[in-house]
Amino acid sequence: MSSQSSKTEAGKESASSMKLVYALCFVLFFSVMNGTMFNVSLPYIAAEFELSTSAASWTITGYTVLYALGSLLFGKLADKYPLKRLITFGLLLFAAASALGFLAQSFSMVLIARLLQAAGASCIPALVMLIPVRYFPSHQRGKVMGIIASTMAFSSGIGPIAGGFITGQFHWTGLFLFSLAAPVALPFIRRSLPEEKVRAGEKVDFIGAGVLGLGVSAIMLSVTQFSFWWLVLGIAAMVIFIARMRKVANPFIRLTLLRIPGFASGLLISFIGLFIVFGIFIITPVMLKNVFALDAQHIGYILFPAAMLAALLGRFGGKMVDSRGSLFTLYVSFVALGVGLLGLSVFSGVSPWWILLCLPLINVPFTFVQAAMAKIISSILPNNEMGVGMGIYNLVNFLAGSISGAVLSKAIEFDWSWANVTAVGTPLTYGAVYMVLSIMALLNIGGVYGGLAKLTQPRDKMAGPANESSS
Repeated sequence: MSSQSSKTEAGKESASSMKLVYALCFVLFFSVMNGTMFNVSLPYIAAEFELSTSAASWTITGYTVLYALGSLLFGKLADKYPLKRLITFGLLLFAAASALGFLAQSFSMVLIARLLQAAGASCIPALVMLIPVRYFPSHQRGKVMGIIASTMAFSSGIGPIAGGFITGQFHWTGLFLFSLAAPVALPFIRRSLPEEKVRAGEKVDFIGAGVLGLGVSAIMLSVTQFSFWWLVLGIAAMVIFIARMRKVANPFIRLTLLRIPGFASGLLISFIGLFIVFGIFIITPVMLKNVFALDAQHIGYILFPAAMLAALLGRFGGKMVDSRGSLFTLYVSFVALGVGLLGLSVFSGVSPWWILLCLPLINVPFTFVQAAMAKIISSILPNNEMGVGMGIYNLVNFLAGSISGAVLSKAIEFDWSWANVTAVGTPLTYGAVYMVLSIMALLNIGGVYGGLAKLTQPRDKMAGPANESSS
């Protein structure tokens, strides 16, 4: 009888934890989508305030930079402060910034609102990655990570579509109003999270965090703005940050983290994977417009099915991680990515219908990669530095997206059509870029094998169910 009672209680606790995950995914949806849905509003913002498009683009660049840095800072703070306190602060700041943006009468106020939005929203990806680690056993984390990854993929894909609809049908300030729905889930999240106390131990090195923030911001800006002086500033700040990490007693990030077997390799593999996929998100809409003369609405029709499939099948990817192992999932996913990219390289000059058919082979495996990598990274980190470790993982992913967008946007300005040797229709520069990304995806399989396959981590079934018994 007691055994049956304990099973019932465990079932209730698991159901409650899953409700918490869904509530967090609800706010994650708004958090991630805010990074992409303002893209289509840039011409309208520039026209209204009589700005150049590059000046108006700071509403996107500033959000991306602060969002990436904030996810690392909140991850670090989560090692010391209660999650309930951090997520409450973040969501209330996000809501207040959204209201400010909706009422803004000048571009400076719009930009301030976007930066404050990013500062508040950045708590979500940082903390949502810690929930599976803290509240779910290892054999269920893949499923939860799959749900989270599918939410991120769907919100990234749906962002430009929703942004275009709201901007076209109403006004671009409606994008701020739409974001006010995010804190609706806050009361449930607060009830579901356990009461925690501030953990005793080292203080947070905010000076080091500021120097790191300056370095990362400058490097990201050097890529997005193609500025040599931003790069010099970024490198100088990173040198100072590394020197400080070696000197102070309680550094913001310990260098020993990078010596954990598999951590640096995992970060590199994840960076390459997200560089590939985010680049596709950037150049594919441009290709559909320039090659096939599609308008924003029809481009949305081409992109939406893949985003929806990624959202629907993300949980399946998480279950694959739990049942077959993270390594198996990564192998299958990178093969699928390579095949999908090769298809884009072959058919990019034929018809937009071929693009629609190839994109699911990219969007869906992308969610699988995220679920597998998040489980691997969380499994090899020590518990007392789980927050900052996952924060670094998030930061690397955001860097990959920003660098990919800047590099590939510049690459398609040149004529590489001669290199599109796989084309069955008209050879295109876009096809050549897809081909290179396909090769990168397939080479990343070797990175997985060389950097992760030899790890023996009892907290993660990386190689499949057999490891469960050996642990």
